[in-house]
Amino acid sequence: MGAVPPAARRRLPGQTFVFPGSLPLGPSGSTAIIESRHGYPLPHGHRLNKGHPVTKNVTAPKHSRRRGRLTKHSKFIRDTIREVCGYAPYERRAMELLKVSKDKRALKFIKKRIGTHIRAKRKREELSNVLAAMRKAAAKKD
Repeated sequence: MGAVPPAARRRLPGQTFVFPGSLPLGPSGSTAIIESRHGYPLPHGHRLNKGHPVTKNVTAPKHSRRRGRLTKHSKFIRDTIREVCGYAPYERRAMELLKVSKDKRALKFIKKRIGTHIRAKRKREELSNVLAAMRKAAAKKD
C-alpha cells in the first residue's frame, strides 16, 4: 500500500494545513492557510487565482427578466383607467387617513383590504405620492 499524501490524511482538531509554496503573509513570516468552510484544505484548483484561466461567456440578459417592468404603454393605460374610474372606496378612505398623518393606521387598513404587507406598503406609498402631487398642484395654482 502506497503512502497517503498529507493533504488526503484526516486532520485532527486544532491542526492547520499549509499548502506547499504558500506565500508569507506578514512580517512575522506566517504562511497562508486556505481551508474550506468545514475546516478541510481546499482542493488544488480551488485556490484564489489558480487553475486554468478561462474567459467567461457574456450572454444577453434573458427576456424573462423584464417581466413586471413598467412600459410606456402600460403606464399610459393605467393612468387612463385611473383618470376615468377614479379611486376605490378603500383607497379614498386610506387617503383620508394619510391626510391626517395616520400612516400606520392607513397601512393596517390597506393590508386588511389587500391581504399582503408588501403590497399594502406599495399602495400606501402610491397614495401618499398622489396626495403630495395634489398638494403640489394646489400650491402651484395659488
